[in-house]
Amino acid sequence: MKATKDMLIVDIMQLDRNLAGLLMGHGLHCLGCLMAHNETLEQACLVHDIDVEPLLQDINTYLDTVHKE
Repeated sequence: MKATKDMLIVDIMQLDRNLAGLLMGHGLHCLGCLMAHNETLEQACLVHDIDVEPLLQDINTYLDTVHKE
């Protein structure tokens, strides 16, 4: 299970609800926003002036650790 920068925020949250804290820790406080249903991770990062690559790496490291396939 891997997240990609073109995934919708809402779809990333469905991978693991605990990702909310990680996303908010990187400055994405818009998880409850209606835009989260129509915005990709990359789009949200652009709006909030966040570098998507370190965030994506942290998300996938977390997923690899918690959801070993």
